[in-house]
Amino acid sequence: MIKVGQRLAEARFKKGLNLEDVAKITKIKTEFLTAIEEGEYEKLPSFAYAQGFVRNYTKLVGLPEKETLALFRREVALDKTVKVLPKGFEEDYSTSRLKNKQPIIIIVLVFLIVFGFIAYQFRFVFLNPPLNIISPKNNAVVLGSRISVSGTTDPEATVVVNNNPIAVDQTGSFKKNLNVFPGKVQIVVKSINKFGRQTVVSRQIEVKRSDLMY
Repeated sequence: MIKVGQRLAEARFKKGLNLEDVAKITKIKTEFLTAIEEGEYEKLPSFAYAQGFVRNYTKLVGLPEKETLALFRREVALDKTVKVLPKGFEEDYSTSRLKNKQPIIIIVLVFLIVFGFIAYQFRFVFLNPPLNIISPKNNAVVLGSRISVSGTTDPEATVVVNNNPIAVDQTGSFKKNLNVFPGKVQIVVKSINKFGRQTVVSRQIEVKRSDLMY
């Protein structure tokens, strides 16, 4: 299976770019770009930085952003899974009984880790994404012609406010300013995950012109 770094490198070659060109355009250090192409993500400052670097690199070479980031997160998660086995399993035990049980314990742990990872990755196949609306509160009275809609959801979900898609950051937070007219207004927020499951929350608010309050 071709990894993210290989896809980025191939796309870069097709565009006739070298690493120095990419570094100059994206403002990412050449050594970080090399680490990404070789799949050595441990050489990057943090997961958040790595994901941001991959996103910018992906946009530059024209690869599908959502698919590429999903593959990147899967590669990083699998790499972490391999590294979580206790080092104690590599040591010799003083009794033959423990030595005989060691392979079974390792197999069970690996099974639990892999099963837990798969269950976590695909939990939203069966569950609707979480959706918490921070603002506005239901039945709120708003003065003026603009209202701020904000909240949190799954970072990989797509959020739509009154049929307008808005960006979700790496923490799952989102915010959107809407132009509204005086009167009763309904705000409908939808969070849709990559499996098509969705959560819908609506807010009823009353908009008043600020000059009518005096």
